[in-house]
Amino acid sequence: MASATVRIEPPSTPRLLAELRAVPEFLRYGAERRALGRLPGGDGHPVMVFPGLGASDRLTSPLRRSIAAVGYPVTGWEMGRNLGLRHGVLDAMLARLRGWHDKHGRPVSMIGWSLGGLYARELAKMEPARVRQVITLGTPSVGDLRANNAWRLYEWLSDQKVDAVPIDTMLHVCPPVPTTSIYSPDEGIVPPDAARIPEGAQCENIAVDGSHLGLPWNPDVIRLVLERLAQPEGEWRPLGR
Repeated sequence: MASATVRIEPPSTPRLLAELRAVPEFLRYGAERRALGRLPGGDGHPVMVFPGLGASDRLTSPLRRSIAAVGYPVTGWEMGRNLGLRHGVLDAMLARLRGWHDKHGRPVSMIGWSLGGLYARELAKMEPARVRQVITLGTPSVGDLRANNAWRLYEWLSDQKVDAVPIDTMLHVCPPVPTTSIYSPDEGIVPPDAARIPEGAQCENIAVDGSHLGLPWNPDVIRLVLERLAQPEGEWRPLGR
């Protein structure tokens, strides 16, 4: 599951403790929520949002509310808490993607927070014709998947070894659709070197200030997501930041 050629260390303990920043970040979201809802919308194509490890759709609701407020039909993964890729989860997510695509008759933009970003990227590799773009938030993509502060939690929740996850072993390879990795250089869960993907014509990295836990309600992240969603179909360009 890991790329043995990349040696990356997990974030330090002080940075892990600094994840408490997620609380004031949520308060900031509450203060800016109305302004976010007045941002320009796009063409109303369908969007799916995948939660991070141990989280449910409830924690991605601030992001989804902001996406819906500017005119996109958006759904969560609707599978309860994300306890890892247990038996049947991958097939269920594929069915959700296919159903959301077929309901709207258009390719789906997929957004994944942390582990949910791995899901989005791998689903896009499996069903590229149904996916418009992928946006990941603090998702580990390069190096040993133990080079973060969440792998022990993954093994406990999923009851499987992190290097036995049944998805693509080439995590650093982007899907054949436009892919954006949004990450924080000073977060406490996933190190930035693990979250950055190889850049190319359809792959980009965008750094933001903030915590890992607060990514789904960080107003700066939400603005970036809405800007990426608003690009005309077939005209995706890197942001260039």
